This record gives sequence, structure tokens and C-alpha cells, in this order.
Amino acid sequence: MGRIEWAMWANEQALAAGLILVTGGIVAVSAQFKGWEFAAYAIAAGVFVCLLEYPRGKRKKGSTMERCGQKYLTAVVKVFGPLTRNYYVRAILHAGLAVPAGCLLSTILGTVCLAIASGIYLLAAIRGEEWHPIEPKPWERQEMGTTIKHPPTNPPPRPPAETRRKQADEEAQGNVLQTAHCEKGLGLEATCSKSAPGLPKVGGGSPASKQSFIAPRDEEA
Repeated sequence: MGRIEWAMWANEQALAAGLILVTGGIVAVSAQFKGWEFAAYAIAAGVFVCLLEYPRGKRKKGSTMERCGQKYLTAVVKVFGPLTRNYYVRAILHAGLAVPAGCLLSTILGTVCLAIASGIYLLAAIRGEEWHPIEPKPWERQEMGTTIKHPPTNPPPRPPAETRRKQADEEAQGNVLQTAHCEKGLGLEATCSKSAPGLPKVGGGSPASKQSFIAPRDEEA
């Protein structure tokens, strides 16, 4: 079983807590509840938490899917260095932000969620986890020869690989034997033409030449 990365769970929990704080604060301020000043504080704290937690951190193993448009906030979070990279700082920060919002009933749910996120961040910090930005991979240009795949030459159904290999070997052997026979045939024709250059070829020549060749035999008879 793989190791659990608690920072990912804390990130999702803190982002949800920020949204709940903003929602509860808007309800309390619009209705002018008693102590609505704490609700206004909850709105500001919720917006700050959402901006801080929106960019996901990079996982140690595997790939991490970015949130839409998080690269712009990632550049801002990176500026603060260890203050945003260290999860001990985030745990203390979220715990401190959750305390004042607990004074109002409409924002107490967001307070509890933010306190849970603070505890998970503390566990992630104890296990040695840190926030690392998701850097875009450099774009590599691929050559055309490596991307284009040649289509198969044999139409389906295709025989197994071993059968195709045997067929190729047999065809190669047949071509070699045919070439050897042709070379032998050419050699015999060359030797016959050298030994008897005046004799006509078998099956060749014109009919007149055949008659002139047979005529002296008739006269002798």
C-alpha cells in the first residue's frame, strides 16, 4: 500500500472551509446579525484562505492535476518562500484564523472545517511533507520521422509472427536458388556459342535458313 500524502487532503479541506466561511459571513452581514463584525472578518479570512489554498502542491509520486488557472496564483504563493511552503506555518495560520470566526453561529461550521484542516496540515508537517509548485514541463519538439507510423503491408487476416518469418525465409531461399539457376543457364549458353559459333540455335532462326541447311542432304541422297 502506498504512502498517504496528507497535504492533499488538508488542501481540499481548507479550500472547502474558506468557501463555507465566506458563505456564512455573507449571510450574517446581509441579515445584520448580532456581532456581524465577526461575519465580515470571516469573509476576509475565507477569501484569504481560498487564495492561499487554491494552487495545488506537487505530489512526490505520480502526477498532479492542476486547478483551472492556478498557475497565476502559484507565482504569487512562491514569492513568500518558506512561509507558504512549510506546513507548520499553515497549520498555525489556519488555527489562528479559525478562532475569531467561531464567535458567530453562521460561521461556526467554517471554523470547525478550518480547524480540521489545520490538524491535517500539522500531521503532514510531522511526516515531512512540504508544498512544492507544479512546474510546467518543457515542450519538446518531436521529429516527423518518429511520429509517423507506416501502415501494415499485409492485409488482414495476418498469420502469426513465426509463420510470417518462415514464409520470408522460404521466399529468400527461393530467390537465391532462382538466381543460381539463371546464372548457370547463362553460363551454358555462353560456352555453346564459343564452341560452335556457326551452328544455329535450337528452335531459333528463320525457315529459309532451315531449308538451306537440309537441302544438301537431299542432293547426296
